[in-house]
Amino acid sequence: MNTPPRRIAHLDMDAFYASVELLRYPQLRGLPVVIGGRRGNQPELLADGSRRFTRLRDYVGRGVITTSTYEARAMGVFSAMGVMKAAKLAPDAILLPADFDAYRHYSKLFKSAVAAIAPQIEDRGIDEIYIDLTELQEDSSTLARRIKQAVNNATGLSCSIGISPNKLLSKICSDLDKPDGLTLLDQNDIPLRIWPLPVRKINGIGPKAETKLAALGIATIADLASAEPSMLQEHFGRNYAEWLHAASHGIDDRPVVTESETKSISRETTFERDLHPGRDRATLSEIFTALCTRVAGDLQRKGYLARTIGIKLRYADFHVVTRDLTLPGPTADPAVIRRAAGECLRRVPLEQKLRLLGVRASALTLRGALNDLAESAQGELPLTVPAAADNGHNESVAGPPE
Repeated sequence: MNTPPRRIAHLDMDAFYASVELLRYPQLRGLPVVIGGRRGNQPELLADGSRRFTRLRDYVGRGVITTSTYEARAMGVFSAMGVMKAAKLAPDAILLPADFDAYRHYSKLFKSAVAAIAPQIEDRGIDEIYIDLTELQEDSSTLARRIKQAVNNATGLSCSIGISPNKLLSKICSDLDKPDGLTLLDQNDIPLRIWPLPVRKINGIGPKAETKLAALGIATIADLASAEPSMLQEHFGRNYAEWLHAASHGIDDRPVVTESETKSISRETTFERDLHPGRDRATLSEIFTALCTRVAGDLQRKGYLARTIGIKLRYADFHVVTRDLTLPGPTADPAVIRRAAGECLRRVPLEQKLRLLGVRASALTLRGALNDLAESAQGELPLTVPAAADNGHNESVAGPPE
């Protein structure tokens, strides 16, 4: 029996956070809308039932944009941009605070809708998934349209889908016809549809690599495909050079992984103003303890214990330092995590003002697996597990690299 050719889809929700907010505030459709800033920037309900929305020009602070509508993007406003910088480009754009509880809710809805049609799903985050369609009988176009309709029925939102023989090409394709796009591609289409694109369209080529490639005269994927492998190896090393060459020719053998292991759980916060370790010690201590408590709550809620605790600091000059400490036994106890994180903090210089503070738990093990091991070892394994869990939000969970 012949093995059917691989069909891998990448589904990406269109301007996901912003689109969820437009369900709540449909009067903003067609307007430049930005998600980010402070939670206090909630729309004000007026006496006549209408709402007054915050404009970008009225924002003062250090917030960063989470996402924006396509109308705002047309004005040069994109995710990860500082809100104050965005205000100079689009002062009249509407500013809304992020609501991650709502985004997680709609994320679950769209993934459940897709799973009812095509269950072989790799979860890549709150707003995107890979889907293995290889074993399904319907043609790719019909399947994609069914999935898109199911997502819309479940959420009221649109998505874009790319389908190709592998994950790398499908990721590129899903971005080619946004919003509400559907792009099908096979290996024969690569010279016409993929090679003219800039190299940054390949997931895995970041800003530094793009700049380095540009210095070598390589701007498009076609340029990269025609580059001498020996030249790439000279500048990027053997492993990355081999990957660059393969990616430029659309070669990618990675499977769709339907189960992933959580590698770490972290919490971090960027301050509205830079905080001084001495003058703002009380404020920093309170924030630090809260981060540790939330990390502990996330571990308990997800059923994990952590063996390594770490911290992350970003100074006012944007320099970042990290420190880690491995414990004698795994834990999900907030007090133990706070002490370990405090030990890490004592190992970094604290003369400069701080812009960001974060706490991370890694070297994770499922609590049940460790309990089984402890029983088999007759209780010799030191476990530190509190009785009750704290329910935190805005967790950052790192999975395996794509």
